[in-house]
Parts: sequence; C-alpha cells; structure tokens
Amino acid sequence: MSTLVPGAQTGLRESLLTVADGDADLTALLRSYLAPVPEPDLVGIEPDALAGLARAHLDMGRIRRPGEHLVTTFTPTEWDSHGSLVALLVSDDQRFLVDTVTLELTRQEWSLRRLYHPQPRIRRDADGNLLGVGSGDVESWMALELYPPLGHSAEDLQPELESGLRTALATVTTTVADWQPMLARCREAVAELWADGSHRPAVSDGVDLLDWLAADHFVFLGYARYVPAGDGLVPVAGTGLGLLRGVSEIDRLNVPRPGEDDPVVLMRDLRRSPVYRRAYLTHLAVRLFGPDGTLRTEHRFLGLLGASAYTEAVASIPVLAAKSQRLLADCGFEPSSYGWNATRQVIATYPREELFEARVEELAPIVAAVAALRESRQTRVFLRRSRYGGFTTALVYLPRDRYNTTTRLALQRILLDELGGLELEYNTLVSESVLVRLVFVVRMGPDAPTHPDVDRIAMLAASATRSWGDDFTELAATLPSEQRGVEFGEVYEADHPPSVAMAHLHLANELTETDDLRVTIAEPPDPEDDPADLRLTVLSLRPMTLTEVMPHLSALGAQTVDERPYEWQLRDRRVLVYSFGLRLGEGEQWDAGTRSRFTAAFVASWTGRCEADQLNQLVVPAGLDWRQVSWLRALSRYLQQATLPFSQPYLATALTTYPRIAAALVKAFETKFDPAAFDAVDADAREAALAGLQQNLSEQLEQVASLDHDRILRAFWAVIRAGVRTNAFTDSATLALKLLPAELDLLPQPRPEFEVYVYSPRVHGVHLRFGSVARGGLRWSDRREDFRTEVLGLVKAQSVKNTVIVPAGAKGGFVPQSLPTGRAEQLAEGRACYRLFIEALLSVTDNIVDGAVVPPVGVVRYDGDDPYLVVAADKGTATFSDLANEVSVSRGFWLGDAFASGGTSGYDHKAMGITARGAWESVKHHFAELGLDPDTDPFTVVGIGDMAGDVFGNGMLLSRQLKLVAAFNHLHIFIDPDPKPAASFVERDRLFRLPGSTWADYDPALISAGGGVFRRDLKSVPISRPMQVALGLSESVTKLTPNELISAVLRAPVDLLFNGGVGTFVKGSAETHTSAGDKANDGVRVNGAELRARCVSEGGNLGFTQLGRVEYAENGGRINTDFIDNSAGVDTSDHEVNIKILLASELAAGRLTEPDRDMLLASMTDEVAGLVLAHNRDQNLALANAMFRRFDLAGQHEAWMTTLEQYGLDRRLEALPSTHELNARLAAGRALTSPEFSVLLSYTKIALYRWVLASDLPEDPYLADRLVQYFPQALRERYEAVMPQHRLAREIIATVAVNRFVDSQGITAYHRLSTETGAGVADIMRAQLASRSIFNAGLDEVRIRRLVGLSADVGTELRVVLLRMVERATRWLLNHRHGSLDITATVAEYGAEIAQLRPELLGLLSGRTAASSQAAEQRWLEAGLPEELARNLATAGHAHTLLNVVDVAHRLDCDLLRAAQVHYRVAEALGIELLSSGVDVLPRQVRWDAMARAALRDELLTAHTDLTAAVLTHADAETDAATAVQTWLDAHPGVAPRVAMIRQVSDGTPDVARMNVGLSQLRAMLGG
Repeated sequence: MSTLVPGAQTGLRESLLTVADGDADLTALLRSYLAPVPEPDLVGIEPDALAGLARAHLDMGRIRRPGEHLVTTFTPTEWDSHGSLVALLVSDDQRFLVDTVTLELTRQEWSLRRLYHPQPRIRRDADGNLLGVGSGDVESWMALELYPPLGHSAEDLQPELESGLRTALATVTTTVADWQPMLARCREAVAELWADGSHRPAVSDGVDLLDWLAADHFVFLGYARYVPAGDGLVPVAGTGLGLLRGVSEIDRLNVPRPGEDDPVVLMRDLRRSPVYRRAYLTHLAVRLFGPDGTLRTEHRFLGLLGASAYTEAVASIPVLAAKSQRLLADCGFEPSSYGWNATRQVIATYPREELFEARVEELAPIVAAVAALRESRQTRVFLRRSRYGGFTTALVYLPRDRYNTTTRLALQRILLDELGGLELEYNTLVSESVLVRLVFVVRMGPDAPTHPDVDRIAMLAASATRSWGDDFTELAATLPSEQRGVEFGEVYEADHPPSVAMAHLHLANELTETDDLRVTIAEPPDPEDDPADLRLTVLSLRPMTLTEVMPHLSALGAQTVDERPYEWQLRDRRVLVYSFGLRLGEGEQWDAGTRSRFTAAFVASWTGRCEADQLNQLVVPAGLDWRQVSWLRALSRYLQQATLPFSQPYLATALTTYPRIAAALVKAFETKFDPAAFDAVDADAREAALAGLQQNLSEQLEQVASLDHDRILRAFWAVIRAGVRTNAFTDSATLALKLLPAELDLLPQPRPEFEVYVYSPRVHGVHLRFGSVARGGLRWSDRREDFRTEVLGLVKAQSVKNTVIVPAGAKGGFVPQSLPTGRAEQLAEGRACYRLFIEALLSVTDNIVDGAVVPPVGVVRYDGDDPYLVVAADKGTATFSDLANEVSVSRGFWLGDAFASGGTSGYDHKAMGITARGAWESVKHHFAELGLDPDTDPFTVVGIGDMAGDVFGNGMLLSRQLKLVAAFNHLHIFIDPDPKPAASFVERDRLFRLPGSTWADYDPALISAGGGVFRRDLKSVPISRPMQVALGLSESVTKLTPNELISAVLRAPVDLLFNGGVGTFVKGSAETHTSAGDKANDGVRVNGAELRARCVSEGGNLGFTQLGRVEYAENGGRINTDFIDNSAGVDTSDHEVNIKILLASELAAGRLTEPDRDMLLASMTDEVAGLVLAHNRDQNLALANAMFRRFDLAGQHEAWMTTLEQYGLDRRLEALPSTHELNARLAAGRALTSPEFSVLLSYTKIALYRWVLASDLPEDPYLADRLVQYFPQALRERYEAVMPQHRLAREIIATVAVNRFVDSQGITAYHRLSTETGAGVADIMRAQLASRSIFNAGLDEVRIRRLVGLSADVGTELRVVLLRMVERATRWLLNHRHGSLDITATVAEYGAEIAQLRPELLGLLSGRTAASSQAAEQRWLEAGLPEELARNLATAGHAHTLLNVVDVAHRLDCDLLRAAQVHYRVAEALGIELLSSGVDVLPRQVRWDAMARAALRDELLTAHTDLTAAVLTHADAETDAATAVQTWLDAHPGVAPRVAMIRQVSDGTPDVARMNVGLSQLRAMLGG
C-alpha cells in the first residue's frame, strides 16, 4: 500500500493525483474529489484507497441519462476500506443533496466514516455516455464509506440502503424542480389575498409576511390548494407540487375553528422534513374567506424556516414586529425601563416558531412571567397547546448549574407522561444568564388529556430540576465540616439519590489506609429500571476490577447482573465506589440479618479473612456467618488431609445441598466448644444439649438420599465428636482444632495420641503427637494436597527415633497458601505463616504458672492437662527456632525459649554436625563389620545432597579417607570417577563454608578425568569411560538422561551410600512409585535389590521405603533405618530443652542470668554431643546383638511382635513380616533383617517406656542417678540438688532406664522374662539392674569396647555372652526374690561374694563344663582379650549358678568357697552338668518351647541347689568337697542307678521329654 509522510504539506495534493497513472479523466475526477478537502486532512488519505474509490466511481458514472440517479453499494476487495461499505452516487447537481443523503443515512442508523463530494464538469452525448471529465455540465458525485448499525451485517442492509438513497435523491429532485413553481404559487396567493381583503390590517400584515418569507426566509418544499369538503379540507387535483405532489388525503386536523379568520397562519405539520434537515415541517396556510366568514380556499405551503429567519431581528419581521409592539405596550413597564427592556429581551430570544404561531393573548402571560424571572434561581414551566396539528410547546427555565443530560431526560419523561405525548424535539438556549431555557415541542397522542395538570407538571419539573447537590447539602447539614468536602461526580449523582449518597459518605469517612473497605447492601434506588433486586455497594481506597470481585460474589451464590464503578474525591483523597447488581432467586427475600451476613462474608472473603469458595453459599440458606462457614471449611480441609476420597467441591456440595444439616453441625460445634454457651460449672447441661443435637442430626442424616453425601456429612460430625479443644471462640484469626485421632475411624493408621489441625486462608497445618510429652520438628511443607500424609510418615519415623529421648514422637507441618513471587518475599511469608502456626498450637495448649497448670483462655477442654509442647527445626524452618521462642516468650508460655531447640540460645546442629556424626556412628559400625576403618582405610562413597546441607556437608567431612565418587541434589549431578581423598576433602570443606554453595561451585580442576558437574535440566549427559567404571556401567552406555544418571549413581558399586538429602530414592521391588509418596523422585527411584553399595547410612529422612531397606538388607547390604541413623539431632534438641527446663527456675529466681545460661550451654556442647553419640553407638550394638541371634530367637521375635500388636504395632504398616511370612523366611534360611530389628527395637522401647512410666520404678532411689547422669558434668556439680524437681524428672529416668535395659539386654529380654516369671516391667528391670551390678557387667562391656583390633563379629559375640549371663541372673532373682526387689539390698546380699567367687569359677567347674569353659577361655585369649576378661567371659554361661552357691552358703551359714566346691562337684557326680548342657540346646523358637526350656533350667538349678545343701548338711565341716560328695553317695545307694538313668537320657539328642525324665531322677534323689 502506498503511503504519504505526515506533515509533508507541500505538493501533497499533487502527489495524490499521481495515483491516476496519467488517466486524464481519472485525474480530473480526483481533482474534484480533493478540491473541498482541507490541506491538513490530506495526510490521512491512503493513495491506493483513493485511487480505487475514484476509479470505481468513474466506471459507475460512464453512462447516465439526464435526470437519472445512479446509486450502487459494495464492499471493496481491491483496496483496504477498513471494513466499511462504499456507496457511490451520481446525480444532477442540486440544492440540499448532501444534507438529504446524510439525513437518510442517519434515519437508517448507518455511520459515516468518510464522504467525498466531487462536483466535476462532465461532457456526455445524447445517450448519456461520458465523453470527458473537466468540461461540460456540473454533476453531483458522492462517495461514502459507511459502517452498518451495530449488530447488523452490511450485506443484509444493502438493498434497503440503496432504495432509501434513491428515494432521497428523487425527493430532492422533485422539491428542487418545483421550487420556482411554488414561489409563483406564493405570489399568486399574495395577489388573491390582497384582492380579497386589502382593507383588512391582518391581510396587509399577512401579505408583508409572505413577501418576507419568499425572500429566502422560507424553504419551499411542497404546495397544494385545498378547499372545504365536509368536515375537512381536500387538495385540488393537479395543484400539488414538491412534497405535496399527488396528495389526495382529506385533512380534518388543520380546519379553522368557527370565528377564526386569520388570512396567514404558520403552524407545525405532523410530518418531518425528508429534505435539508429533519425537523417538523412548517405549515404555511394562506386562507381566503367568503363574506360569511367561511373558508373558501387555502393555499398550503410546506417548508422550513430558513436560517436567516432565526437571526433577523423581530422588529424587522412582518407580523412579529406587530406582536412585539403589542406585548411591550401591554407589559405595564415604562419604555426603556428595566422591566420594559427585560420584556423586549424575552421577545427577542423567544422561540421563533412560537412567535409566529402563538397569538399575542397566548404569548403575553408567558413573556411577562419569563421577564419577571430575571436572575431568579428557580424552575418554571410554561405550556402552550397549538391550535392545529396536535402539538404542545413547553418552555422550561432552570438554573444553569442544574442543567445536564439527566435533567433534560427527566423533563422529557415528565412532559411525555403528563401530556400524553408520542414524541418530542427540543432545543436549548444557554446564555450568560443564570437560567437555561429548554424548548420542548411535544407531539400529542390520541389519548392526550385536553386539560393537563399544569401545576403538577410544574411541581414535577421543579423536583426534577432541583439540584442533587441542594438535596445533599440539606441532608449533610448535620455532618461536621471535616467529614464533608466530597465530589461525587455526575455519574454517581445520576445513579444515586442524595439520601443514599449520605449513607455512603458516612461509610467513606470510616475508611483508613489500613482499613480500606466498607460495604452496604440495599434495594436499588430505581427498582423499576434496575435489573437487580439488591445492590451491593463497595467503598474502597484501592481499585478493584469485576474480574477480581466476581469470584467472591459467585462463591456466595450471588447472581451478579452488572457492575457500576464510580470515583469520588473526598478531601483530596480518591474514594472508589463500586455498585454490584444482585439478582435473588424467585420469591427470595433477604432480611436485615441476611444482608448483614452477606456483606460481612464478602468483606471477609475480599480481605482474605476467609476463602472464596462454594461453602460461602451457606451464608444465605443456612443462616451462617462467615466465621461459622470457616469452621466447616476447616473441617472440610481436614477431611481432605484425612484422605477422605472426595474432592473439596464435592464435600462442599454435600453441605450446600443440605444447608439445615450444615447449620446443625455448626450448632453442635458451638454447643460443644463455645465457653459462653453454658456456665463453666454446668457441664451436664452442655452434655444434654449435645445429646439432643446428636439425636436431631441423626434424624436429619437419615433423610439424606445420596450415600456419598451421607458419608461426607457423618464424617464432619465425626470430626466434631473427636475434637477436644478449639480456639474458635477466641480472638485468633487462625483456627486450631485439637483431636483425638483414636476416635476417628476414618483416619489412616497409625493414629497418634493427639492431633492439632490448624487452618486459616493464609496457612494450613497439622501437628501430630504420639504422647503427652512429645517432640519433633515443624516443617515447611510443599505438599498442599496431602501434607498430613507427609507429616504422618515423618511422625511415625520420629516416634521410633525418639525412643532414645524423653518425649515421644511428634511432627508438624504447615503449608502457606499464597506465596508471593521472589525468594525474599516467599521467606517473609513463610516466617509469617510459621508464626501463625505456632500461635495457633499454643492457643490450645495449657500453660504452667507458679507450678500450676493453667488452661488456655476461651477454650473448653475435653481432655486432661496437656502443657508440654516442644518443637524443633525441620525442612524449611532451620532458622525459625528463634521466631518460635519469641512467640513462646511473648505469650508467657512456661517453656520460654526452651519451646524450640536450636535457636540462638541453643545448640546449632549444623555447627555441631551432630546429625551427621550420629549417622557416622552407623557408618563406623557397618565398616567395622566389613573390616574397614574409615579413619585409616580409603573408601568410596556416593551421596544424596550437597555440601551446603547440614547432614551431607558435615557427613562428607568426617573422614579424610573418603572418596566421593558421585552425588546429586535437586540442581546438579556431581561425578568424580577417581577422586583424590586429600584434595577433594579440602575442596568439600571449602564448599561447606561457602554460603549457599552448590555442586557448580566445585573446582573443575580437582575433578578426575571423565567427571564433571552436570545440570539436571540437561537433555542428556555423555558417559565417559571413567564414569562407566566408577558407576559400574556397561561400555555400551555412552549417554544418559540426568534421571538415568542419578539412578546409576544410586546403583553404583561403592562402599557407602550416604543419604543427606530430601526425598525417597529407594523402594522395594514389589512397591509402586506411588506408594513411595514422593512423586518428584519417581523418575530416579531404584529398587533395594539393585543397590550395589556395601552399606548405607541414612542421615536424611525417608530416603528409603522400609520395604526398600529390607530388600537391600536381604541382598547382603548393611543398613539400619533413618530413625536409627539420624537420631542424634533430636537427641541433642531434647537435651537442650531439658537443660533449659532445669535452669528455668534459676533464671526465674534471679540466680542465673540469660547470658550466663547461654554461656553455660555453649560450654557443654562437646559433652552433650558425647552423651548423644553414645546412644547412636549403643543402638548400633543392640542391633548387631539382635542380628547375631536372629535365628536362635526367631520364635521369641514372632511372639514379641504378636504381643506388641496389642499395644499399637501394625506389622503391615511397619513392613514387618506376618507369622506366616516369618515362618517361610526361616524355612528358607532367612530371618529378620536389621531394618526390621530397628523397628522392633523402637517399638520395644516405646512400650516399655509407657509401662515404666506407669509404674513406681522412676521413684526407686537406685535409679536416681539416671536423672543426674542424663545431664552434663557442669550441671551435676552445680544443680544436682534441684534435679529431682525437674518437670520431666520421671520421664527422664524412665527414658534412660528403658534405653539402657533394651540396648544392653536385647529386644526380647523383657518378653522372655515376663513370660517365664510372670513378673512386671518394674521388677524385671530392678532384677536386671541388680544382676548387672552383682556381676559387674558394665565393667566387662567397657573393657570389650576398649579392646583394640577386636573384630566386630567377636565383639558382638562377647556382648551376647554377657547379656545372656545377666538375663540368667535376672531370671534367677525374679524366681527367688518375691515381692518388690530392693536393688541396693540385693546387690549388697550377693555382690561381694559373687566378686569373690567369680575369679575361681573356672577352677570350680569340672567335667565337660570345665572343658568347654577352658576352650572358650583359650579362644578369647587368642582373640586378644586380657586374661581376666577372657576368664570372666569363658565362665559367663555358668556365672548365674554362683547365686545358688551364695544362697546355700547363707542358708547353711557355711564357708563360701567350700559350698562352691561341693556345688560344682555335685554337678559332675550326679550328671547335672549333662542335663544343664541338654537344656541349653533345647529349641526355643516357639514360645511354649522357650517357656518349657526356662522352666526346666530353673527347676534344674533348684534341684542342684537343694542337693548341694543336702551334701553339705551330711558332711563334716573339715571334709573336702570330693570326700563330702562321695560320702553322701555312699550313704544313699539308691542314687547310683538314678545317676545312670540321667547319663542314659543325656546320651543322644536332648528333648523336653528326656530332660524331664532326668529332672525327675534328681527330685527322686532329694526324696530318697
């Protein structure tokens, strides 16, 4: 397309002519096109479009006969007309052509984009053929670019458009052609009039007027001569000209009334002009009357007053000059006076048509009244009904500042309604006067009143023109001046009456920068014209769009029909007002309460205090306010987290379908938890009310048709019933609901003891606890849909992890609901949500004040005292502990800054490296079993994490021999196929100290050949030969995707896989990825059987599924569990909290300052770490002991798991084998694995802890040192005296006692001892403590631990030997000491004498027993044990029998050594040692076998002891042991055959029957 440069004025017109390409006719036509176009407008003309238009026009006009009108329309395709239709016209040049065409376009509602009106000279031949352009006759050509009416297509309307244009052109031709004939008829009429009545003044005036009109003051458009016919006038045939050509209809409207004899009359005609301008035609009647005064004929002219008729002075216009003189003469004012001049001015400006048509009698009162108005600010209406034609003219004067479109339209409505008008036209006069004049010409309808109520019309007009501001000022008079100063704007004032504006202003004055929203709802000011039933008006300082608002209104169930925005200026401040039209349901009515709830809910939704969702629809039908709906929403969100299998919209649908049930649920919630609902002491009344509500709810639920809805609604009710506390009736913006999960069958297993669900639109969260004293971290979760599932998995692990500390397992997680963009902004919002979460948890937690438990204010409790709430850092909250403690301190919570561990005033886990160090204890143990020493032997590692992380970073710095082959995090994959330990250690240390480091920061120069750092978003990673070797890949593998490479890293053949990251990367082969619960890592996860690492350490949580661990272990891998490996962190935190609790009283008393306390804490860092790491070591040793005896005790393990199932163990959930599965394993030569023992170990400690805590054992003085030893040395020295007053003293003692018992004695020891002896947990543990002390087992354990060069397998065997010795002694004490055992007294009774005899035991034994013990001693000596330790361990299997010796010596008061010598000589002589050896090898996998074995052993020991006593009693004191035994045998000849029988039954494979026979022979010896 050609273009012209804007502003290039010079030569622009000539440049446009060049598009004619030398065509002379086209060039001439273009000159005519452009001739009337102003120079500035040329810039906007597109040359190509102009050329196309002119060429089409020229082609169209090539043939036109004289008088012919050419009209065509089309949509151009050869040039861009911007979507417009083109109309081309060619006609004779004549007056009114453009005006008339434009008039027709307006009538048909077409929009004109551009009009060209060239008037070229055209030469044509006789047939109309165009011979040339530029000379000849002038023609009128028109080119128009048009847009059709909105909603119509141009194509559909083209025929009507063309027809209308042809008609318009024809009409112009007719009127122009008849112009001169009509003037001639006017002259003839003048002549006839003059001849008929020249003697009359009226005729003279009429003739003058006609002459004046004919002198270009009147546009003649039609003529006809009319004569009377009956009751009307008829046109004389053949007289019609112009618009009246061919007219024949009778006219009954414009007949003069009797007595009227005006010769010349001007009046309005009912028709509008089709030519020139679209106004009512002026009917000019020249009437000739007969002598009797009857009309003889009328010369009727139709036309329009010319423009000059309106501007010429009244005094120079015939007839009007006379009327003016009469009006002035009769006005009552002296000439040239003020009143006279005012009257003259009114006449001069009076509507000209009115002056012509109205009589002086009609004009005089109106003119006088208008003149009297002067500058008075009032509204006046003057009406005059025309004598002919059915018109009424209304002159309305009103103050200029009150005139606007709205006022005019209101006046129009009043006049049309009150006068019965069909239509009207108006014009306006605005001058320097304070008044504006409106002239309305109303065309009357057939039912128009003959005598309209003029006073009523005046009153209505005054009301309509009364200033909106006047009404408002009157209303606002009572407002203080500082609350005024408002500019509403015309649009607002047009839509709202002042009374409504006043109400809105009151609201607007309440707005502040921080409280910037006010809402009201009311009927529309104009209900008939408003499609809405109610209008919701929102006033705000901030803008809002309909797109933003609609979700909030839709959520409330409102049908919004429109939005009307307004803007005010309120004392130089912008106020935005939005009016939303609401449509109600059929027959629906909203009372004041409903409206109030609706507006409050909208405000809450808009401001974020509640969510905008389907549940808000309950506000109206259920009669709930937004807070009550929020309670239901919280329950709904909880049910989603509880894995109820329905979506949130579906849950909401169930409630909105049954609003009465929803209301009943809220009522039940209020009845149960609102403190104000019932008197605090009237619990019975509350319970009774609840029972009634439950009955009502049950009846309503029976009527629910849908099974799904029934299940959903009952689930809501179940959650309310399971609730025990809520802060819903406090001022907390975040709802907290405390529940007892055990009472909710819909929850998945495991079900914690306590749960707190936290809900607000800003943050959702949950806190799960497995005990009243529990602890665990709070994590920033990113799992919006199932964060409770995530937390439940973590708390399960935490629960078993926490067995080494005082509190049970707890875990919490929160999810911010509206995170902003930007890392800093997200962190700020996360911290804010964390604070809300913490405050909500504390709002339903008891406090301790002056030693007494104080319930939270505004909370009804349905559970016991529950003041212990401790939290810790977790994923995403590593730096939030100070914030949590700040909240705790600010609320006066009794734990103060002990509430959250790891803050500024606590132990920094990363700085301590404590979690990694704890996990490294497992590494050292696994390596020891593999014959590796991580401090001296190089070893290969692959890892999960990066050096910036706490666990991974610290872990990778715990050995300088470590060769990190590969690692990955969420961003990168690090590969170093052949790392140099020393150099890589230094580089890892650098990255660890570099804030925010990633693997990309690793110095590439230090990476061995073929390695590198690869981004995880790469399409693929090339695999070098060194990488193939390091990762154990085939040579055919030359490239892998990042996910495939990570899987290869996990499967690498290395010494150690170290998990220090976040995610689940290993599962069991039978598991799906979905069951791993970590969708983000589905693409990299591998099966346990695929791992080739020799061992695994889980510094991070949930890196493996439990089935993945078991599968790996069954394939030879060494692995514990995450909760075993990484327990050091939580252990450290627990020590920190308990230390702070211990010192809290000192702080409160002022004996210790906070800075001094913090320094004290810091000084004990290393010792706390030592205490913690000891637990990691002990648990690894306990697991090794269990693995050592996994086959021997398989039956015990099965029986113990069965018992634990009664106390919360879920084998399926914990991936423990069923009885059938374990039997199948044993048959295949497999038993439980270390990961399974880890679970069993923890559940054992959990169960024993509960039982010990419920017993009197923590009060036993012997265990007092457990409390003291729990704390570091510095605290023991300074605060031992106050330790018994520690809030958790019993719990600490119980925890320490249980851990020591299980770690040292084994997982199933308690089970065996309780089953075999019937003793309770307290007695068993007392007996075990006494046994350990009596035999000094702890010393031997320390000696074993300190042995250098001892293999791990031998160490495990030695520990098992010791624990079996202690168990046998424990059993002996339980069987021989009835009642509650006094540990101190028992140790005193046996300790010294056992210590005396034990070194002699090897020499005391005889026969096979002596031989086997001596062989064992030799073995231990060869293994590197010192002689004393080797001897102790060699005889440990018989050491418990020394208790019998001491018992006999005490009973007989004989020499201890002699008693021992006799005891063991009797064993050899009577075959007792043979029976003992047989009993030892009896099967014990089955519970009953084990019990039978234990019973045989105990009876054997008893018989042995009694026989020893018998021999000693029979012998002389000086007789040696051998002689004494032989003497007794000689004295009892019947013993010999019984001994022979014993030796006979002992010869062969022992079984219970044989052993029972042997035991019966011993009993018989005693009887004989």
